[in-house]
Amino acid sequence: MSKITEAVWEFAEPVVKDCGCEIWDIEYVREAGSWYLRLYIDKDGGVSIDDCERVSRALDPVLDEKDPISESYIFEVSSAGAERPLKRPSDFEKFMGSLVEVKLYRAKDGKKEYVGVLCGYDGGNVEIDAGGNRIGFEKNEIANVRLRIG
Repeated sequence: MSKITEAVWEFAEPVVKDCGCEIWDIEYVREAGSWYLRLYIDKDGGVSIDDCERVSRALDPVLDEKDPISESYIFEVSSAGAERPLKRPSDFEKFMGSLVEVKLYRAKDGKKEYVGVLCGYDGGNVEIDAGGNRIGFEKNEIANVRLRIG
């Protein structure tokens, strides 16, 4: 996580909680010549457009006051999504036993994508059960892991 996203997380977390949600992730990225600060939120029962709007309106004045970013940027708040990426150890703990998709940097046994039930996580290493076949992946092999619907 960058210093900017860490700083934003720190002061945004209580505001997001007051809105009845939790922070899933924060990105600060450059796309098509513009900088974007994206806040992904989650809550039990799912996130609505009203939740995103409420969090955005509550955080706007705080971002203006704290001013963590010197250049101009576009601020967006959205749902983490049903097929969200798993990044932190707490993400893997929360979704242990869920269907996931693991994408690799390089093919392993002729494949770069694996789908299975998340059955293990240890320091970035991931294990899935793909139809009764347990497959382990080292942290340095994994490009990303995300929840998979159906």
